[in-house]
Amino acid sequence: MIRKRIGDLLIDAGLITEQQLQEALNIQKTGKEKLGDVFLNMGLLTEQQLIEALEFQLGIPHVQLHRYKVDQSLLGIIPERLANMYRVLPLKKDGNKLMVAMVDPLDYYAIDDLRMSTGFVIEPAIASKDEIMRAISRYYGMQGSVEEVMQTMQPQVDLDVDREIIDEDSPVVRMVNQIIQQAVQQRASDIHIDPQADTIRVRYRVDGVLRTERSLPKHMHGVITARMKILAQLNIAERRVPQDGRFHMDVELRTVDVRVSTLPTAHGEKIVMRVLDVKTAVNDIEKLGFEPYNLERFLTMLRHAHGIVLITGPTGSGKTSTLYAALNRMNTDEVNIVTVEDPVEYQVDGINQVQVNHAAGLTFASGLRAILRQDPNVIMVGEIRDSDTAEIAVRAALTGHLVFSTLHTNDAVASITRLIDMGIEPFLVSSSIVGVVGQRLVRRVCHECSSPYVPHEDELRMLEARGLPVDHLRIGRGCGNCNRTGYRGRVAIQEIMRMDEKLRRLIMEKRPDSEYRQHCIQNGMKTMFDDGLSKVANGITTFAEVFRTTMTEGETSA
Repeated sequence: MIRKRIGDLLIDAGLITEQQLQEALNIQKTGKEKLGDVFLNMGLLTEQQLIEALEFQLGIPHVQLHRYKVDQSLLGIIPERLANMYRVLPLKKDGNKLMVAMVDPLDYYAIDDLRMSTGFVIEPAIASKDEIMRAISRYYGMQGSVEEVMQTMQPQVDLDVDREIIDEDSPVVRMVNQIIQQAVQQRASDIHIDPQADTIRVRYRVDGVLRTERSLPKHMHGVITARMKILAQLNIAERRVPQDGRFHMDVELRTVDVRVSTLPTAHGEKIVMRVLDVKTAVNDIEKLGFEPYNLERFLTMLRHAHGIVLITGPTGSGKTSTLYAALNRMNTDEVNIVTVEDPVEYQVDGINQVQVNHAAGLTFASGLRAILRQDPNVIMVGEIRDSDTAEIAVRAALTGHLVFSTLHTNDAVASITRLIDMGIEPFLVSSSIVGVVGQRLVRRVCHECSSPYVPHEDELRMLEARGLPVDHLRIGRGCGNCNRTGYRGRVAIQEIMRMDEKLRRLIMEKRPDSEYRQHCIQNGMKTMFDDGLSKVANGITTFAEVFRTTMTEGETSA
């Protein structure tokens, strides 16, 4: 009866047909999945459509858990075992009524079981599966550890700090592990532990945007930072100067690399952890988001026997991923690839990777000098930061090596002036540079909740002026899959500057950036803004994202 009812609701909403319902029922008989999950797996509808249908047809309230203040005192009413079994979360109680967020509010067996185990009348609300499972992990998984830490840190408790931060079974260690595990589960690139006047704020950066995950009592700050320093092999007694370290951790059957940075602040040491998941690293150029036109230009650069290929952009623009993908394409038995990096972010079989060590005197420049004596074909320098490194890289390129590196500039063209400002002679810059890739990262429209978008008049003009289609635009409405942001994942937008004879002459004459840029566009360079609009036209990202990431270029006119 229940299965039939949800099917009838979806038929009434025009989301499925009678034949599709029968197919789903037949599939469900052979397995243990709920009917709603079967519909999703068949691709007949999205989770957002299912939620909206139940909300509209039955009047069941829809809650957005990331915006909902969950009463954590209710977590003891529904045990973690039942929360996971039925995919539910207690929200609030009013007298003898308990509002519960559910993935399937028509699961009357679950509602009845919850009523008997809690003694409350259950009022169901609907939430997405991802949001509920994330909330269960967040509130139940960490709540127990937080409560244990608070108990062990009571004034009357004789606390063995050394044991608390080293023993793998201690509440502090479990809580820190859970902070990192939840970050990996949510695809966070960074974890921020921010000490405030009265609390500790735990924030995750997901798809380039920071959001607060939870707050912890201020008196936990000392043991949390001590545990993180132990993991990263830092000096736990030193709180006055910044420190850097790293460690590895196994999370969900895979190893993640965590880089740790501490910074003394007015309220205590702030810790930022960069989470590098090797399995999610992009090692295929075709998956970097290059438009076909730009991809061919980039692959042409990789076929050069010598010269410098630069990847430019601000911090967090995916430069390292592009570098590694390029090296992976060239990584064969016939090629000797040597890198000097700070730090070595991803370890790649077949590539000789050197870690910068300033304390031992191993810098980018000294490492690069040593590499030149190692018979390399391809050299990768993590970043050109100073004139010494730039000079050696240029010399390596002019003596028969293909050199890859990164620069922090706003666009591809600005890299020319940056190298000249570092003291490299214009004739050396023009002779050594093969090409430059400028890039940024924009957020992808969430596949689950994307819907057609009608552009405004000025947006329409921009697309039409570039000959781009206007009938594939999409925008995310926000769902559990994307944490209500409308975006999930990121993709690069690029511009590729290739060296040619006229550009060499302009460089020799030390012309301004604007002339370099004008020539490159006339010679076929597609700017990052135009590349972003191409991705907007294909429904991959939005105008807002392209404007947000390229607005410094001042290219928002048609």
